[in-house]
Amino acid sequence: MHPTPVRRQTIPYLLLILALFAVLTACATDSSSRKPSAVLASEESLRASEIVFDINDQENTFLSPASIPTNPYPDLSVPTYITKVEDTYFIVDCYHDQVIYHDNLTDPLSKWQVMTNEISKGHTLASDGLVYLVDDTENNQILVFEKKEGVFYHTQTFTEIGSRPHYIIYDQNTQTFYALSSMSGEMYLFRHDPDDSRMHLTKIHQIEQLAGTYVRSFTISGNDIYFVSGILGSPAILQADLDTFEIRKTYPVPDSMAGMVQLTIAENHYFITISTDINGNQDYATMVHTDDLSKLIEGKYEDVYECFIGGGTPYYVTFIDNSYYLTEHRIPEHSIWRFKITDGSISHVETLY
Repeated sequence: MHPTPVRRQTIPYLLLILALFAVLTACATDSSSRKPSAVLASEESLRASEIVFDINDQENTFLSPASIPTNPYPDLSVPTYITKVEDTYFIVDCYHDQVIYHDNLTDPLSKWQVMTNEISKGHTLASDGLVYLVDDTENNQILVFEKKEGVFYHTQTFTEIGSRPHYIIYDQNTQTFYALSSMSGEMYLFRHDPDDSRMHLTKIHQIEQLAGTYVRSFTISGNDIYFVSGILGSPAILQADLDTFEIRKTYPVPDSMAGMVQLTIAENHYFITISTDINGNQDYATMVHTDDLSKLIEGKYEDVYECFIGGGTPYYVTFIDNSYYLTEHRIPEHSIWRFKITDGSISHVETLY
Protein backbone atom coordinates (compact mmCIF):
# COMPACT_ATOMS: atom_id res chain seq x y z
CA MET A 1 0.00 0.00 0.00
CA HIS A 2 1.47 3.33 -1.09
CA PRO A 3 1.28 6.43 1.17
CA THR A 4 -1.06 9.18 0.15
CA PRO A 5 0.94 11.91 -1.56
CA VAL A 6 0.95 15.37 0.05
CA ARG A 7 -0.55 17.97 -2.17
CA ARG A 8 1.80 20.77 -3.15
CA GLN A 9 -0.57 23.52 -2.03
CA THR A 10 -0.54 22.22 1.59
CA ILE A 11 3.24 22.72 1.94
CA PRO A 12 3.10 26.53 2.27
CA TYR A 13 0.50 26.19 5.05
CA LEU A 14 2.68 23.72 6.94
CA LEU A 15 5.66 26.05 6.67
CA LEU A 16 3.53 28.96 7.89
CA ILE A 17 2.35 26.98 10.94
CA LEU A 18 5.91 25.94 11.79
CA ALA A 19 7.14 29.53 11.48
CA LEU A 20 4.30 30.82 13.64
CA PHE A 21 5.03 28.19 16.31
CA ALA A 22 8.70 29.19 16.32
CA VAL A 23 7.82 32.87 16.79
CA LEU A 24 5.38 32.16 19.62
CA THR A 25 7.89 29.92 21.38
CA ALA A 26 10.60 32.54 21.10
CA CYS A 27 8.28 35.21 22.47
CA ALA A 28 7.28 33.02 25.38
CA THR A 29 10.90 32.29 26.24
CA ASP A 30 11.87 35.97 25.98
CA SER A 31 9.02 37.21 28.14
CA SER A 32 9.78 34.69 30.88
CA SER A 33 13.35 35.99 31.14
CA ARG A 34 12.31 39.63 31.56
CA LYS A 35 12.21 41.21 34.98
CA PRO A 36 8.71 42.07 36.16
CA SER A 37 7.82 45.75 36.07
CA ALA A 38 8.03 47.69 39.33
CA VAL A 39 4.90 47.54 41.45
CA LEU A 40 3.14 50.87 41.71
CA ALA A 41 2.96 52.47 45.12
CA SER A 42 -0.83 52.55 44.88
CA GLU A 43 -0.89 48.79 44.22
CA GLU A 44 1.17 47.86 47.29
CA SER A 45 -0.28 50.58 49.50
CA LEU A 46 -0.83 49.75 53.16
CA ARG A 47 -2.32 53.16 53.67
CA ALA A 48 -2.73 56.32 51.59
CA SER A 49 -2.25 59.73 53.11
CA GLU A 50 -5.05 61.91 54.40
CA ILE A 51 -5.69 64.75 51.96
CA VAL A 52 -5.41 68.12 53.67
CA PHE A 53 -5.37 70.47 50.66
CA ASP A 54 -5.86 69.60 47.00
CA ILE A 55 -3.24 71.62 45.16
CA ASN A 56 -4.85 70.77 41.81
CA ASP A 57 -8.28 72.11 42.73
CA GLN A 58 -8.48 75.48 41.02
CA GLU A 59 -11.36 76.50 43.26
CA ASN A 60 -9.01 76.63 46.25
CA THR A 61 -7.48 79.91 47.36
CA PHE A 62 -3.80 80.18 46.51
CA LEU A 63 -1.27 82.54 48.05
CA SER A 64 1.42 84.74 46.57
CA PRO A 65 5.06 84.18 47.63
CA ALA A 66 5.16 87.69 49.08
CA SER A 67 2.35 86.85 51.49
CA ILE A 68 4.28 84.05 53.21
CA PRO A 69 5.44 85.13 56.68
CA THR A 70 9.13 85.59 57.37
CA ASN A 71 11.02 83.90 60.17
CA PRO A 72 10.04 85.67 63.42
CA TYR A 73 13.15 84.61 65.36
CA PRO A 74 16.58 86.33 65.26
CA ASP A 75 18.40 83.04 65.86
CA LEU A 76 17.97 79.27 65.62
CA SER A 77 16.87 77.13 68.56
CA VAL A 78 18.38 73.64 68.31
CA PRO A 79 18.46 73.41 64.50
CA THR A 80 18.68 69.77 63.51
CA TYR A 81 18.82 69.67 59.72
CA ILE A 82 19.80 71.72 56.69
CA THR A 83 19.26 70.62 53.11
CA LYS A 84 18.78 72.01 49.62
CA VAL A 85 16.15 71.06 47.05
CA GLU A 86 16.72 72.52 43.59
CA ASP A 87 17.51 76.19 44.33
CA THR A 88 16.02 76.41 47.81
CA TYR A 89 17.65 75.84 51.22
CA PHE A 90 15.67 74.48 54.16
CA ILE A 91 16.48 74.56 57.87
CA VAL A 92 14.52 72.51 60.39
CA ASP A 93 14.47 74.77 63.46
CA CYS A 94 13.50 72.07 65.95
CA TYR A 95 12.79 73.95 69.18
CA HIS A 96 11.07 76.78 67.32
CA ASP A 97 8.72 74.16 65.86
CA GLN A 98 9.20 75.33 62.30
CA VAL A 99 10.85 74.76 58.93
CA ILE A 100 12.21 77.85 57.19
CA TYR A 101 13.49 78.29 53.63
CA HIS A 102 15.46 80.77 51.52
CA ASP A 103 17.40 80.97 48.27
CA ASN A 104 20.82 81.70 49.80
CA LEU A 105 22.91 81.22 52.95
CA THR A 106 24.25 84.76 53.25
CA ASP A 107 21.11 86.73 54.11
CA PRO A 108 20.18 87.05 57.78
CA LEU A 109 17.63 84.65 59.27
CA SER A 110 15.04 87.43 59.26
CA LYS A 111 14.89 87.14 55.45
CA TRP A 112 13.98 83.46 55.53
CA GLN A 113 10.33 82.45 55.09
CA VAL A 114 8.31 79.93 57.06
CA MET A 115 7.41 76.73 55.24
CA THR A 116 5.48 75.40 58.23
CA ASN A 117 5.05 76.04 61.93
CA GLU A 118 2.53 73.21 62.32
CA ILE A 119 5.08 70.72 63.64
CA SER A 120 6.15 69.88 67.16
CA LYS A 121 9.92 69.30 67.49
CA GLY A 122 10.38 68.20 63.90
CA HIS A 123 13.86 67.05 62.91
CA THR A 124 14.25 66.50 59.15
CA LEU A 125 12.92 67.25 55.67
CA ALA A 126 13.26 65.08 52.56
CA SER A 127 12.17 65.65 48.97
CA ASP A 128 12.27 64.07 45.54
CA GLY A 129 11.50 67.41 43.89
CA LEU A 130 7.76 66.71 43.66
CA VAL A 131 6.79 66.26 47.30
CA TYR A 132 8.44 67.39 50.55
CA LEU A 133 8.10 65.19 53.64
CA VAL A 134 8.64 66.57 57.15
CA ASP A 135 8.63 64.55 60.36
CA ASP A 136 6.30 65.96 63.03
CA THR A 137 8.11 64.19 65.83
CA GLU A 138 6.07 64.77 68.97
CA ASN A 139 2.76 64.26 67.12
CA ASN A 140 3.91 60.97 65.54
CA GLN A 141 3.10 62.25 62.07
CA ILE A 142 4.62 62.76 58.64
CA LEU A 143 3.45 65.90 56.84
CA VAL A 144 3.56 66.17 53.05
CA PHE A 145 4.04 69.49 51.26
CA GLU A 146 3.86 70.47 47.62
CA LYS A 147 5.05 73.59 45.86
CA LYS A 148 2.87 75.68 43.57
CA GLU A 149 4.03 78.97 42.07
CA GLY A 150 6.66 79.52 44.72
CA VAL A 151 4.47 78.65 47.73
CA PHE A 152 4.55 75.48 49.84
CA TYR A 153 1.21 73.94 50.81
CA HIS A 154 0.56 71.25 53.41
CA THR A 155 -1.35 68.81 51.21
CA GLN A 156 -1.23 65.41 52.96
CA THR A 157 -0.72 63.89 56.41
CA PHE A 158 0.22 60.44 57.71
CA THR A 159 -0.79 59.88 61.32
CA GLU A 160 0.20 57.13 63.78
CA ILE A 161 3.78 56.82 62.52
CA GLY A 162 5.33 54.85 65.37
CA SER A 163 6.76 56.69 68.36
CA ARG A 164 8.52 60.00 67.67
CA PRO A 165 9.45 59.69 63.96
CA HIS A 166 12.83 61.32 63.98
CA TYR A 167 14.63 60.98 60.67
CA ILE A 168 13.42 60.82 57.07
CA ILE A 169 15.36 60.72 53.81
CA TYR A 170 14.64 60.06 50.13
CA ASP A 171 16.67 57.38 48.36
CA GLN A 172 16.86 57.94 44.61
CA ASN A 173 17.92 54.37 43.78
CA THR A 174 14.80 52.84 45.31
CA GLN A 175 12.60 55.92 44.75
CA THR A 176 11.46 55.55 48.33
CA PHE A 177 11.17 57.77 51.39
CA TYR A 178 12.42 56.07 54.56
CA ALA A 179 11.20 57.36 57.94
CA LEU A 180 12.40 55.98 61.27
CA SER A 181 10.30 55.76 64.40
CA SER A 182 13.07 56.66 66.81
CA MET A 183 11.70 54.84 69.87
CA SER A 184 10.17 51.64 68.47
CA GLY A 185 12.62 50.37 65.85
CA GLU A 186 10.06 50.65 63.02
CA MET A 187 11.00 51.83 59.55
CA TYR A 188 8.19 53.28 57.43
CA LEU A 189 8.52 53.28 53.63
CA PHE A 190 6.61 55.81 51.53
CA ARG A 191 6.27 56.08 47.75
CA HIS A 192 4.09 57.65 45.10
CA ASP A 193 3.19 56.62 41.58
CA PRO A 194 5.08 58.31 38.71
CA ASP A 195 3.80 61.84 38.04
CA ASP A 196 1.30 61.52 40.91
CA SER A 197 1.96 63.31 44.17
CA ARG A 198 -0.40 61.17 46.27
CA MET A 199 1.80 59.45 48.83
CA HIS A 200 1.33 55.88 50.03
CA LEU A 201 2.71 53.99 53.00
CA THR A 202 3.91 50.82 51.28
CA LYS A 203 5.88 48.89 53.93
CA ILE A 204 6.70 48.83 57.62
CA HIS A 205 9.83 46.99 58.78
CA GLN A 206 10.39 46.11 62.43
CA ILE A 207 14.05 46.05 63.45
CA GLU A 208 13.91 44.14 66.71
CA GLN A 209 17.43 45.12 67.76
CA LEU A 210 16.36 48.78 67.83
CA ALA A 211 13.07 48.42 69.68
CA GLY A 212 12.86 50.15 73.04
CA THR A 213 15.87 52.41 72.54
CA TYR A 214 16.30 55.94 71.19
CA VAL A 215 17.82 55.84 67.69
CA ARG A 216 18.38 59.21 66.07
CA SER A 217 19.19 58.29 62.45
CA PHE A 218 20.29 55.83 59.79
CA THR A 219 22.57 55.96 56.74
CA ILE A 220 21.92 54.35 53.36
CA SER A 221 25.00 53.32 51.36
CA GLY A 222 24.38 51.22 48.25
CA ASN A 223 22.52 48.07 49.30
CA ASP A 224 23.31 48.62 52.99
CA ILE A 225 21.65 50.65 55.71
CA TYR A 226 23.48 51.56 58.93
CA PHE A 227 21.78 52.31 62.25
CA VAL A 228 23.53 54.14 65.06
CA SER A 229 22.76 53.06 68.62
CA GLY A 230 20.60 54.70 71.23
CA ILE A 231 21.47 55.04 74.90
CA LEU A 232 19.90 51.78 76.06
CA GLY A 233 21.06 48.23 75.49
CA SER A 234 24.46 47.36 74.04
CA PRO A 235 25.80 50.38 72.12
CA ALA A 236 26.73 49.47 68.55
CA ILE A 237 26.41 50.42 64.90
CA LEU A 238 24.27 47.92 62.98
CA GLN A 239 24.79 47.24 59.27
CA ALA A 240 21.70 45.76 57.61
CA ASP A 241 20.42 44.77 54.17
CA LEU A 242 18.40 47.63 52.68
CA ASP A 243 15.86 45.29 51.11
CA THR A 244 15.20 42.86 53.97
CA PHE A 245 16.55 44.90 56.93
CA GLU A 246 18.30 41.76 58.13
CA ILE A 247 21.33 42.65 60.29
CA ARG A 248 24.57 41.73 58.50
CA LYS A 249 27.21 43.09 60.87
CA THR A 250 27.39 44.59 64.34
CA TYR A 251 30.10 47.07 65.31
CA PRO A 252 30.23 47.61 69.10
CA VAL A 253 31.19 51.08 70.35
CA PRO A 254 32.41 52.33 73.75
CA ASP A 255 29.83 53.52 76.31
CA SER A 256 31.25 57.03 75.94
CA MET A 257 29.82 57.27 72.41
CA ALA A 258 26.64 55.25 72.92
CA GLY A 259 24.30 58.17 72.22
CA MET A 260 25.31 58.58 68.60
CA VAL A 261 23.45 60.95 66.31
CA GLN A 262 24.56 60.07 62.81
CA LEU A 263 27.07 58.13 60.74
CA THR A 264 28.43 59.96 57.68
CA ILE A 265 30.36 58.01 55.04
CA ALA A 266 32.83 60.11 53.04
CA GLU A 267 34.72 58.02 50.50
CA ASN A 268 36.17 55.22 52.66
CA HIS A 269 36.05 57.19 55.90
CA TYR A 270 33.44 57.33 58.63
CA PHE A 271 32.47 60.39 60.66
CA ILE A 272 30.15 60.01 63.64
CA THR A 273 28.41 62.79 65.52
CA ILE A 274 27.76 61.95 69.18
CA SER A 275 25.23 63.61 71.46
CA THR A 276 25.71 61.77 74.77
CA ASP A 277 27.33 58.84 76.51
CA ILE A 278 25.34 55.79 77.62
CA ASN A 279 23.96 57.74 80.60
CA GLY A 280 22.66 60.62 78.45
CA ASN A 281 25.40 63.06 79.49
CA GLN A 282 25.96 65.74 76.83
CA ASP A 283 29.43 66.47 78.20
CA TYR A 284 30.51 63.57 75.96
CA ALA A 285 29.14 65.24 72.82
CA THR A 286 31.73 65.21 70.03
CA MET A 287 32.53 64.10 66.46
CA VAL A 288 34.92 61.25 65.71
CA HIS A 289 36.57 59.86 62.58
CA THR A 290 37.71 56.34 61.73
CA ASP A 291 38.55 54.36 58.62
CA ASP A 292 37.33 51.08 60.14
CA LEU A 293 34.14 50.74 62.19
CA SER A 294 35.44 47.58 63.85
CA LYS A 295 38.18 49.66 65.53
CA LEU A 296 35.76 51.87 67.45
CA ILE A 297 35.38 49.48 70.39
CA GLU A 298 39.18 49.46 70.73
CA GLY A 299 39.23 53.24 71.06
CA LYS A 300 41.06 53.58 67.74
CA TYR A 301 39.44 56.69 66.36
CA GLU A 302 40.24 60.38 65.99
CA ASP A 303 38.28 63.09 67.80
CA VAL A 304 37.74 65.85 65.22
CA TYR A 305 35.26 68.07 67.04
CA GLU A 306 37.96 70.63 67.76
CA CYS A 307 37.63 71.60 64.09
CA PHE A 308 34.29 73.15 65.07
CA ILE A 309 35.49 74.83 68.30
CA GLY A 310 33.94 72.02 70.34
CA GLY A 311 31.91 72.27 73.52
CA GLY A 312 28.53 72.08 71.84
CA THR A 313 26.43 69.17 70.63
CA PRO A 314 26.89 68.27 66.94
CA TYR A 315 23.85 66.82 65.25
CA TYR A 316 23.07 65.93 61.63
CA VAL A 317 25.50 66.22 58.70
CA THR A 318 24.29 66.74 55.12
CA PHE A 319 26.06 67.01 51.75
CA ILE A 320 25.08 69.96 49.56
CA ASP A 321 26.85 71.17 46.40
CA ASN A 322 30.20 69.50 47.14
CA SER A 323 30.33 70.70 50.76
CA TYR A 324 29.25 69.20 54.06
CA TYR A 325 26.99 70.97 56.54
CA LEU A 326 26.71 70.37 60.27
CA THR A 327 23.93 71.47 62.59
CA GLU A 328 24.87 72.06 66.20
CA HIS A 329 23.40 73.34 69.44
CA ARG A 330 24.57 74.64 72.85
CA ILE A 331 26.98 77.16 71.26
CA PRO A 332 25.44 80.62 70.58
CA GLU A 333 25.93 81.88 67.02
CA HIS A 334 27.43 78.57 65.89
CA SER A 335 24.34 76.63 64.81
CA ILE A 336 25.24 75.73 61.23
CA TRP A 337 28.69 74.99 59.83
CA ARG A 338 30.02 74.33 56.33
CA PHE A 339 33.18 72.30 55.70
CA LYS A 340 35.06 70.00 53.34
CA ILE A 341 36.31 66.43 53.76
CA THR A 342 39.40 65.41 51.76
CA ASP A 343 41.20 62.09 52.30
CA GLY A 344 39.59 61.74 55.70
CA SER A 345 40.55 65.23 56.87
CA ILE A 346 38.20 68.12 57.68
CA SER A 347 39.09 71.52 56.21
CA HIS A 348 37.63 74.86 55.07
CA VAL A 349 35.46 75.07 58.19
CA GLU A 350 33.22 78.14 58.44
CA THR A 351 30.21 79.04 60.52
CA LEU A 352 27.11 80.29 58.69
CA TYR A 353 24.47 80.95 61.39
